[in-house]
Amino acid sequence: MNKTILIKNGTLLLMDAADSVLAGDLLIRDGRIAGIGEIADSADILIDAAGCAVLPGFVQTHIHLCQTLFRGAADDLSLIDWLKKRVWPMEAAHTPESIRASARLGVAELIKGGTTCALTMETVNHTEEVFRVVAETGFRATIGKCMMDKGADVPTALREEAAASIRESLALLDKWHGREDGRIRYCFAPRFAVSCTRELLEQVARLARERQVMVHTHASENRDEIEMVERETGQRNVTYLDALGLTGQHVLLAHCVHLDDAEMLTLERTGTRVAHCPSSNLKLASGIAPVSRMLSRGISVSLGADGAPCNNRLDIFTEMRTAALLQKVLHGPESLPAGRVLRMATIDGARALGLEQEIGSLEIGKRADVVI
Repeated sequence: MNKTILIKNGTLLLMDAADSVLAGDLLIRDGRIAGIGEIADSADILIDAAGCAVLPGFVQTHIHLCQTLFRGAADDLSLIDWLKKRVWPMEAAHTPESIRASARLGVAELIKGGTTCALTMETVNHTEEVFRVVAETGFRATIGKCMMDKGADVPTALREEAAASIRESLALLDKWHGREDGRIRYCFAPRFAVSCTRELLEQVARLARERQVMVHTHASENRDEIEMVERETGQRNVTYLDALGLTGQHVLLAHCVHLDDAEMLTLERTGTRVAHCPSSNLKLASGIAPVSRMLSRGISVSLGADGAPCNNRLDIFTEMRTAALLQKVLHGPESLPAGRVLRMATIDGARALGLEQEIGSLEIGKRADVVI
């Protein structure tokens, strides 16, 4: 049975449409917010939040829980070498036990830092262990099995056939999507255009629309990656994905560091979501994403720490600070102010996942994903 919880005397940052901030109380009943303001009701659990900020739980829209154990093991490399020399071999070596340990450590770090929800791309194998960890911990997550069916340098353990990758993804979707009262969801997660055939990407585009689930992939993170896609397809990354049907409000592209004007227009026209990962982009020397330009055009941009080996932490406060500072260097001190970047880490992240009616702000009736 759910107990009632009353958080008293806090400074409530509601993250509602008016960016309301008020001193008061927050009542939680049956896992949802039941009251905001001065509340005289009694409760099973009383928390005195005097001197504390009370916020909606942070939402990160690009994470790799399977990589938490790789922290510090893939430094001083650019993206493609980082993948080929370090991350892919380590992912290929994962066992169910190591994946489970990595996911538990990652979820613990995220929760400790105030993140209560994440969009996470796992590796090719043993993804069910991540679902089990999320179910056990109470964390909220949209999880995808990584899909990879192309690439001469991909380790054998990660190289799939398109049909087998689709079958396993659909099996996980059927078993886990909507479990735990909707706390756990599935998404299709083709790694990126470099390691996925056209056949696989076209099937993902079709199935995601048919099954009404998200697609989570990487795009335009690194200039070498973009050149590889362009040599093979004759198109830049986002243009290629759009031609395959992999754009829209149900699609989230991680990074989008290097976009031309046509790609920017595509993101704006289709409502495709973008996850900005500033620490990762700096560590891998990928570049600085045009966040201010995207936001000015109404493109959805939220935040993610990416994986531990390209960060080396999963702290949302670091990502908020870094995102803001980078845009100020490029566009002046008024760019990306604190209130705007806080929205990127809360309600904008929830909206990117299609969960804005359930989480992302402190409003009566919403899920009580709350941090103090």
